[in-house]
Amino acid sequence: MILNGHNYCVHSVAFSPDGSRIVSGSQDMTIRIWDTTTGAQIGDSLKGHNDWVRAVVFSPDGSRIVSGSRDKTIRIWDTTTGAQIGDPLEGHQVRAVAFSPDGTMIVSGSDDKTLRIWDSTTGAQIGDPLEGHNDYVHAVTFAPDGTKIVSGLMTRTLRIWDATTRAQIGNPLEGHSGSVYAVAFST
Repeated sequence: MILNGHNYCVHSVAFSPDGSRIVSGSQDMTIRIWDTTTGAQIGDSLKGHNDWVRAVVFSPDGSRIVSGSRDKTIRIWDTTTGAQIGDPLEGHQVRAVAFSPDGTMIVSGSDDKTLRIWDSTTGAQIGDPLEGHNDYVHAVTFAPDGTKIVSGLMTRTLRIWDATTRAQIGNPLEGHSGSVYAVAFST
């Protein structure tokens, strides 16, 4: 199945938790939701970013999508109505986003070499940025139990963080011969 609709490169895709939908974010500054059975676009394109959409992901319950952009914003969308929820979360040029397993937090990784954690309901940034990366953060995710965050970097390393204390756990994990563009924890 080929899903056609974006006018430029697609930078990010993700399945909904139940596998019935796919969300895509593109260099054309739009987000689209697709039906995995028919391949049809569901509703109108989600518009609000004014630069490339680099990261998209569904919330654990599938009711929201979070998107991150080169325009230095994160936006949260209602998957039923397509409406943006609240104001954009502002702060850094986003390359990666992830929801916590309980859906209460969002983590974002950026060109500014930081992670930021956000309250997904209020949009408030939780604490200071997590610093210590030595290059762009291309990938982020929470552990299945929500206690840790892993980040993948342009410099071929991964870092693991305590999601509560926000401290880095151990030394950077090294060994890749190229940039790290995706990360995942085992379940």
